[in-house]
Amino acid sequence: MNHLKLNKKPQRIIVFQQKGSGLNKIRGIQAFGGGRFDLKTVDIDEPLPAIIEHGRDYLPESIEADLVLDYLKHLDLSNDLWLLCEKLGIPVVASNKKTTGSWAMTPRVCCALPGHAKLGEYGKLFGAPELEVKVKDGLIAEISVAHGAPCGATWEAALETIGVPVNDAPVHYGLKTQFFCTANPAGWDVMYGKSPVHYAAELHKAALKVAIDRLARCSEHPGL
Repeated sequence: MNHLKLNKKPQRIIVFQQKGSGLNKIRGIQAFGGGRFDLKTVDIDEPLPAIIEHGRDYLPESIEADLVLDYLKHLDLSNDLWLLCEKLGIPVVASNKKTTGSWAMTPRVCCALPGHAKLGEYGKLFGAPELEVKVKDGLIAEISVAHGAPCGATWEAALETIGVPVNDAPVHYGLKTQFFCTANPAGWDVMYGKSPVHYAAELHKAALKVAIDRLARCSEHPGL
């Protein structure tokens, strides 16, 4: 038994949010994080001016965390938060944000985040979907999630895909991901030609296809 693993301290994560903007991700991390994370929130709920000159008026003076998740809606606040985290050497994930700096990691959607060593346990578990699949009698029998969306859509959609014919499974999985995805469906992106929800669906569809193709190459499943 690996006692060192059992005694490992949880990764300290602070979520910055406005009016509950990070709640769905918090619930997903708590539900699928396996107790690996110590989550705290900083809530900024008061009305804010259109332009914030001094983010320090709303942000803490210092931060004690291994990772910061930025779900703030006001970009001025985000920029000042990133500068503070850079000064303190704390990595930041700020999905679907445009940044003028290079400190924060800003994937198109949460489930587009690639694995990164500096993100610790969060980076090992959450981000771009990575799956393993089992098939029985031409139907999906099991989908194991090695890496998935912090909102939990990767796991939830996997449960809804059990029993689906293999050939139909990737499309089905993508559609179910849209149902569970908590990204803003109205946030159409001209560059990608998709909303964040559609983009998340395509990522999950592709991930399941990769898992099925990998299984098909195994000798136990010729001609899958």
